[in-house]
Amino acid sequence: MDLGMGQGASALTIDRARPEDLPDIVAMFAADPLGGHDDTDDAAALPRYRAAFEAIAASPGTDLFVARIDGRVAGTYQLIVTHSLAGQGAVRAILEGVQVAPDLRGQGIGAAMVVDAERQARARGASTLALTSNVARLDAHRFYERLGFARSHAGFKKRL
Repeated sequence: MDLGMGQGASALTIDRARPEDLPDIVAMFAADPLGGHDDTDDAAALPRYRAAFEAIAASPGTDLFVARIDGRVAGTYQLIVTHSLAGQGAVRAILEGVQVAPDLRGQGIGAAMVVDAERQARARGASTLALTSNVARLDAHRFYERLGFARSHAGFKKRL
């Protein structure tokens, strides 16, 4: 997918994350000041991230994707597809952890990943694609609304 970055622009590819992508993915989360997830690129935390990566890879309804430009990890997202009794047994998809490398934001990478997530969700039979976004992420809210998402529910969270 050409991002329209001008002459000699690189092609964007999106595929499943590989174990060797993990440090780049973690670095994107650690660089996110609004995430509120206590992410860190401290090497001591890498085994916890690696265990989570392995659990995601082993889960049949969950996939972790990366966007690449010239082989460099430029962004990531996680897609969870699940069945629900509500909606007459509807298949629903949840978009999580959308991140773009800080120095590559504003180039269409995030939008390309969301479009890819929609394609992936449809291919798996999902009738909806849902996401949550921190209330402080006003720019992200406008971004998702531009991509056709509607504010439809109030979210709640409880730390355990």
